[in-house]
Amino acid sequence: MRAFNNMVSGESYNINDPELIEIRHRTRDNVDEFNALSARDVTEKDRLVRTIFGRVGENVHFEKGMRIDYGCNTHIGNNVFINFNFVLLDCARVSIGNNVFIGPDVQVYTAQHPLDPETRNRHIGSARPVTIGNDVWIGGGCIILPGVTIGDGSTIGAGSVVKHDVPAGVIAAGNPCQVKRLCVADKLPEIIEST
Repeated sequence: MRAFNNMVSGESYNINDPELIEIRHRTRDNVDEFNALSARDVTEKDRLVRTIFGRVGENVHFEKGMRIDYGCNTHIGNNVFINFNFVLLDCARVSIGNNVFIGPDVQVYTAQHPLDPETRNRHIGSARPVTIGNDVWIGGGCIILPGVTIGDGSTIGAGSVVKHDVPAGVIAAGNPCQVKRLCVADKLPEIIEST
């Protein structure tokens, strides 16, 4: 359990620790089973989603093609839709709020690898959590990098690379992702005060 505890707490850990490999294999077996199911097999899909992830709320829907590292480190709220080909490297905690829409081909990374080749070649890694607030829409093809928080009510434009926190109630897009405008004009004073 030491490698797992180090991983989820943001400390350095051995990526190829046997315990971690076993957890990833179990998760990938369940994910492969999920991806092989018919869209009509709603009951079995729901059972597998609840087996894969740490917590799953009500009315959560995943399309096929997901790829998940651990699953147990991810907590998902109510009324969440995750489209095709979702990639999740949840070495640290990932929190997905209520009423979240995630487009196709979105990738969420908590895993970090050392820039120093010698350390990297020893398979040492670390991780930082990702938080996606309530009422968030993440457009297709976005990449969310380790340590990012996306605030409640925000929209992330398709194809964005999110490497810094995004405040609540904004539309943000680009590479790197930047705030473009407010989602709701009457929230302007709150957003200005919080930035």
